[in-house]
Amino acid sequence: MTSHFQILKAAETYMRVRKNDVHIPISYHYAMRLADAWPDADRDLVAAAIILHDIGWYSIDEDDIFKKGFQSENYLQSDVRYLHESEGVRLSGPILAGLGYSDDFIAGVATIIDGHDTRTFSRSLNDEIVRDADKLWRFTVTGVSVASDWFKLTPGQYCNRLVTDVIPQLHLPESVEMANTDLIRTRQELCCDVI
Repeated sequence: MTSHFQILKAAETYMRVRKNDVHIPISYHYAMRLADAWPDADRDLVAAAIILHDIGWYSIDEDDIFKKGFQSENYLQSDVRYLHESEGVRLSGPILAGLGYSDDFIAGVATIIDGHDTRTFSRSLNDEIVRDADKLWRFTVTGVSVASDWFKLTPGQYCNRLVTDVIPQLHLPESVEMANTDLIRTRQELCCDVI
């Protein structure tokens, strides 16, 4: 079986957009922590899906990514969000096939990637873990620093938005606990009560 880091390396080219080379490794570690908490999860499927979930952004003009995918009024349902999911499915198949993964495994990864941002529901425990890990990185100092720029907010404003908009989207109780714990530390480190 291929290691998770071989998938990461094989997808590296597609991570050089939108700070995915930072977002994906941090999200991967959250996904592995959640998989540890849920032994029924398929750890390898979760790892492949979280590593590959956002590589579709590579196919989209970077100005469109930020203007339509993060700063428009209805950004969660913007065309570029759907496009990055379908492109992620398209790009992930050859990567995994090239590493020797089965068609069933590749289809399982594609099922998670397809709709990971735009669906309002999860399809499985593996999907819940990936969807939560995708969001949990935002609660770190790094995540707030990067994402507050995407949304044109101050770090303090973005931390407030995490509470009102992101925590309610988390599926698993462990994810909510991680988010709240990390957000306390992030607010302190970024002095959000001062600036």
